[in-house]
Amino acid sequence: MTQAAQEAAPAKINLFLHVVGKRADGYHLLDSLVVFTAAGDRLSVRAADTLSLQVTGPFAAGLDQEGDNLVLRAARALAEAAGIAPRASLILEKNLPVASGIGGGSSDAAAALRLLSRHWGLTLDPVLMHSLALRLGADVPVCLRAAPTQMRGVGEQLDPAPGLPDCGIVLVNPGLALGTVDVFRARSAPFSQPVTLPADWRDAAAMAADLSAVNNDLQPPAIRLCPTIGVVLSSIAGQAECLLARMSGSGATCFGLFPDASTAERAARALARPGWWTWGGAILPA
Repeated sequence: MTQAAQEAAPAKINLFLHVVGKRADGYHLLDSLVVFTAAGDRLSVRAADTLSLQVTGPFAAGLDQEGDNLVLRAARALAEAAGIAPRASLILEKNLPVASGIGGGSSDAAAALRLLSRHWGLTLDPVLMHSLALRLGADVPVCLRAAPTQMRGVGEQLDPAPGLPDCGIVLVNPGLALGTVDVFRARSAPFSQPVTLPADWRDAAAMAADLSAVNNDLQPPAIRLCPTIGVVLSSIAGQAECLLARMSGSGATCFGLFPDASTAERAARALARPGWWTWGGAILPA
């Protein structure tokens, strides 16, 4: 049997997330600095006569009730855009918690677009790929890029992030799923202002200092829905050398910034407890 081609689907982290408005159709307008980590899912593909998906990994059970996985939707949409039949045997290794605010499903869909484009020998126009990704979900375009990005609008406006310093990051999920729609509905605060970022940061401490002046606007309503998030944030902030503790996306995964990857790895080990998913390492470079 030929070896399967593989593609990483890295975790997406919102270092800040401002809700800056709302369109007439109900979609919220966002401003967010997005980065990615080596923690993530992994998608593999082999040739086949039909389209199929098998889900494995520690969080596979979280997708048991999902009738139409985003990976399959991405595969069918890509094949339709290319005018070909969707034929592939896909295996998704689900290493990230489901519904956890770190873009697992969106990153899986983006990985499917990248992997199947290679597998099927496609060279679709980047503008078409961006449009295709956006139709799959607001976070899919930035996950398709999978590099530090300032994301605005409803996910369609993508600009390069400032130059990032070497930095460590810890991820902690308390084993609780939060629905994005529920968190947005629970939000009652006024809209925030868009953020102007510097060209770069000299070190992790400078980056954390600037980020402490902005917010994740979804963190307060998420804590009201899931008070355990506050416990997680306090636990991260209590670790030696933690520079900033904050929730990512709509939660419940929280992160901590640290001076370097090795410090973050030590903090992740110290934060481990039954029922919590923890990871520590580096932010992926551009």
